[in-house]
Amino acid sequence: MPSVMTSKVIPAPIDTVWNMVRMFNGHDHWHPIVANSQIEKGTAEDQIGCVRNFKLSSGEELREKLLTLSDAETMFRYCLIETPIPLYNYVAELRLIPATLQNHCFIHWSARFQTPKDQTKALINLVQNSIQRAGIQAIEKKVTAHVD
Repeated sequence: MPSVMTSKVIPAPIDTVWNMVRMFNGHDHWHPIVANSQIEKGTAEDQIGCVRNFKLSSGEELREKLLTLSDAETMFRYCLIETPIPLYNYVAELRLIPATLQNHCFIHWSARFQTPKDQTKALINLVQNSIQRAGIQAIEKKVTAHVD
């Protein structure tokens, strides 16, 4: 089962970063590949078990379920429940840790999943670069534009 991890220190306070990424349905405001998103059935976007239904800028539609959300640990975990991309048993976690000496934030995004054997390398690249790396770079750009 492939496992992909991407991390970076972002020069912004952890509270600033957490306030932006905490809302499970807010990724369309910062992730460059997410065109729009909505929470199904009017559920609160920070309620465990809520499902976000979103469309990528390329047109694919996906559904993900919030599994864990912890303000104390500044992390959330989610899984893919419907996707046209052959990522099976996909579970991801986004976690923030304070880098206290400079009041910065360490962001760690990980995912594990299964793929068809002939597509493993390409899908690892997709998750690491198009999802995690692109997302972290967008988070950094957005929060550092507002840091004094």
